Amino acid sequence: MAEEIINRVANSKLVTIDLEDFYPEGKRSVFDIKDWLYEGLILKEKEFRQFAKDHNWEQYQDHYVALCCSTDAIIPAWAYMLISLNLQPHAKKIVIGDLITLETSIYQDIIDRLDVSSFKDKPVIIKGCSKKPVPENAYIFLSQKLKPIARSIMYGEACSSVPLFKSIKK
Repeated sequence: MAEEIINRVANSKLVTIDLEDFYPEGKRSVFDIKDWLYEGLILKEKEFRQFAKDHNWEQYQDHYVALCCSTDAIIPAWAYMLISLNLQPHAKKIVIGDLITLETSIYQDIIDRLDVSSFKDKPVIIKGCSKKPVPENAYIFLSQKLKPIARSIMYGEACSSVPLFKSIKK
């Protein structure tokens, strides 16, 4: 008679968190201001302000926007501020940087608001591989948030996780 196969993972108290589940839908856009610069390098205030005034900001409705300049121009802080103030009524989030910086900032906000009280004294696995662009920093943010309350933190899948932290029993 064959022994019954028992799924120990399914019967365990392990809790899995998949950061991909928190990925907010919405278009990601890069706003490169190099095209608003004279020869791609020099910011002329009068012309720059006119570009901002004439630009169709509504095209960024519900976008997550990364502001950058892909040339070696020196851009004053007020220029990014002016663009962000025009984007603000339309965009969901605006940062200076690339798409990785944008995703990192989005996930920082998500994890800051995340209620982790249900993970108190539980072994937690932070799922690794994802199809959506979850930034590496999100895993750090989440593990730091969980450390004070989780019994243990692992990374990967239940069948092949990497132990990262185990609380000391009191």
